[in-house]
Amino acid sequence: MSEHEEPSQEGRDSGQTRREIVVYSYYRDAELRGSNLLYRLLRLVDDSDTQINLTHQLADETRHAWLWTERIRELGGVPLPIDDGYQVRIGKHVGVPRDVVDLLALTVVVEQRSLRRYRAHLRRPDVPARTQAVLRAVTQDETWHVDWIRRKARELAAREGRRSRVDEALRRYREVDRRVMAELAQVEQALAGESSA
Repeated sequence: MSEHEEPSQEGRDSGQTRREIVVYSYYRDAELRGSNLLYRLLRLVDDSDTQINLTHQLADETRHAWLWTERIRELGGVPLPIDDGYQVRIGKHVGVPRDVVDLLALTVVVEQRSLRRYRAHLRRPDVPARTQAVLRAVTQDETWHVDWIRRKARELAAREGRRSRVDEALRRYREVDRRVMAELAQVEQALAGESSA
């Protein structure tokens, strides 16, 4: 067996499997709720290029949720209900964004967070090959998502004559993101049965 090959279900540590299912359930939840954010954006913009890109990204996000669902099932589990994950928590801190530029800026921050989490996960030792494949697939998509949304937000802000508006919104949402991730680190550890010490 190669160093990252997955042992048979019989040979797996049940605590490790539980921790993986918890983490993948959080990833899945973030992708599903991110889809909801994109759906809101679809209803607010009317130019054809943005409609096409948002639809493409919405398809990516739901595919990512399915990839995490499949991965959980491969481990012999089912997705755990996540009622207070990243997207819910960030929404509580942010409230309703004022307009499309704010919503796009928030989406950039959310997508950047996903990208950082997935890249950090890929750098961990002993990540099973199947998990690596899912992480690589979603990371490739997230890179494109961040780039096009950031460009669109800057384009719309420039049309309003307020180029700095996107950077201001990004700073504000990144601060919220940092607070939410600090909260979530503790919650995820507790759910996975790890010590918070």
